[in-house]
Amino acid sequence: MLDFFTIFSKGGLVLWCFQGVSDSCTGPVNALIRSVLLQERGGNNSFTHEALTLKYKLDNQFELVFVVGFQKILTLTYVDKLIDDVHRLFRDKYRTEIQQQSALSLLNGTFDFQNDFLRLLREAEESSKIRAPTTMKKFEDSEKAKKPVRSMIETRGEKPKEKAKNSKKKGAKKEGDFFPTGSDGPLATSKAVPAEKSGLPVGPENGVELSKEELIRRKREEFIQKHGRGMEKSNKSTKSDAPKEKGKKAPRVWELGGCANKEALDYSTPTTNGSPEAALSEDINLIRGTGPGGQLQDLDCSSSDDEGAAQNSTKPSATKGTLGGMFGMLKGLVGSKSLSREDMESVLDKMRDHLIAKNVAADIAVQLCESVANKLEGKVMGTFSTVTSTVKQALQESLVQILQPQRRVDMLRDIMDAQRRQRPYVVTFCGVNGVGKSTNLAKISFWLLENGFSVLIAACDTFRAGAVEQLRTHTRRLSALHPPEKHGGRTMVQLFEKGYGKDAAGIAMEAIAFARNQGFDVVLVDTAGRMQDNAPLMTALAKLITVNTPDLVLFVGEALVGNEAVDQLVKFNRALADHSMAQTPRLIDGIVLTKFDTIDDKVGAAISMTYITSKPIVFVGTGQTYCDLRSLNAKAVVAALMKA
Repeated sequence: MLDFFTIFSKGGLVLWCFQGVSDSCTGPVNALIRSVLLQERGGNNSFTHEALTLKYKLDNQFELVFVVGFQKILTLTYVDKLIDDVHRLFRDKYRTEIQQQSALSLLNGTFDFQNDFLRLLREAEESSKIRAPTTMKKFEDSEKAKKPVRSMIETRGEKPKEKAKNSKKKGAKKEGDFFPTGSDGPLATSKAVPAEKSGLPVGPENGVELSKEELIRRKREEFIQKHGRGMEKSNKSTKSDAPKEKGKKAPRVWELGGCANKEALDYSTPTTNGSPEAALSEDINLIRGTGPGGQLQDLDCSSSDDEGAAQNSTKPSATKGTLGGMFGMLKGLVGSKSLSREDMESVLDKMRDHLIAKNVAADIAVQLCESVANKLEGKVMGTFSTVTSTVKQALQESLVQILQPQRRVDMLRDIMDAQRRQRPYVVTFCGVNGVGKSTNLAKISFWLLENGFSVLIAACDTFRAGAVEQLRTHTRRLSALHPPEKHGGRTMVQLFEKGYGKDAAGIAMEAIAFARNQGFDVVLVDTAGRMQDNAPLMTALAKLITVNTPDLVLFVGEALVGNEAVDQLVKFNRALADHSMAQTPRLIDGIVLTKFDTIDDKVGAAISMTYITSKPIVFVGTGQTYCDLRSLNAKAVVAALMKA
């Protein structure tokens, strides 16, 4: 039994609706629009919302959406056939009203489709019942039962006919492939004259029967005699044509290779009287790079080398003839027709391979191309539009939409809201080992300090040796950049630590209470790195998040990984949901993408992470200094991803 079936336009006008078991279809359909249609995730034409399964079909020519909903515990085999039949009949019946493409005509139009829908539903249910259930095949109906018993008896020492034939064929193949050192091999008989040229009688008409092996051998002899000498001459000529270089090559000169540039390679901290801390105040102006007022700069994925190469590549194209450029422009034009799957198949295959080469997870690349195909199938193109440009433009729009999820994280606004409530804003960092949680926590601390907020760092990584000392060093350097003297005697950054081997959830709870009493604006909780398959550590992380209820849970991931990013995020979310003691478990709220400066234009991990979780990338780490923190620019990332 169906819960509902609705037909609406992409502009949001409901044209017709069938109410079955469900009283209202507003909630599930709105969830489908928000999570799938607006987020460009229409790869599998199915969506699950609470206890319902929604299947949908897009009509891109008339801008219509057909949605059917039913209970997900049911297996209704006729749903796909029903939605196809309804789509075909509704479009053919109301073609004139829909083709006007105006909201007023759709509002004034009457779409009386109830009787037709009930008829199609009845036919679809009956067609599913007609299919008889598959029964097990009996022995009497098999091919083995029809054979006589005598043919299946084998006597010892006697081989079956089929096996004997196969052994003969295998022996013949071996004789043709491997030649022993004798007169029968092609090397030994290459100088001999073949029987046809010498006038000897060959063939069945002359009374001489040749086997297949002999015919193959003679054909090979003829081929070697005809082409062997020519191949040898060509090999000799190619060897003789290659000029030999005389003398020694000049040694390659590397940049910064001599002893004269040793100062350029010295990155050590200058010391004053043996203490590096005295030089911190001199480097403050060099570290400040987050922009005026502590604003994060946008991520820029382009480089000057790429721009120069693009400019150089355009110069030869200008020298081509006008006719060649004209025919190149007209090549592949669609010409005012509706796109089909066959038209887009080759282009989508190239796009999928391109995305995988740019570090997008393979499954996600397939789903993205499938979503683009569903979005463009049946759409009428303009006269001067090519399939390649249309598909590429649609894919770019989908990628930009994916990188701009439905929930945007604005930490500064949320921190100011927490200040009005007189409580600290709590952020928890989690992720696998070695991705850079502590380093990027320090970068975010510097960004918050630049914006005038006080920060308390909670050292809850009580497992890794040196974790507390690393945070202590970051705290000392951040305090030197923002001393209390510049803020009216107020301590802007402080470390809360309890040593190693303690309960991380308890330390986080004490740190939050300490921040509330001391008036800190933000608490940044550092946790131990853990693999996504480590159940005890994932249970401890779920306990920390459940007990302390942070305002923001950030997953720190590397930009270097491809398919592994999907596995990490899925298992982290699943573990937080499984091991949480709360009725509504707290999952990951945002992503920090680190080591973005090491991947050039292979930025596919950003697409994989946002696609699999629908969570935004809040920060992007691009270097080793405190100011190397950026906000994600979706258009710049997509431009780098689509670059050839």
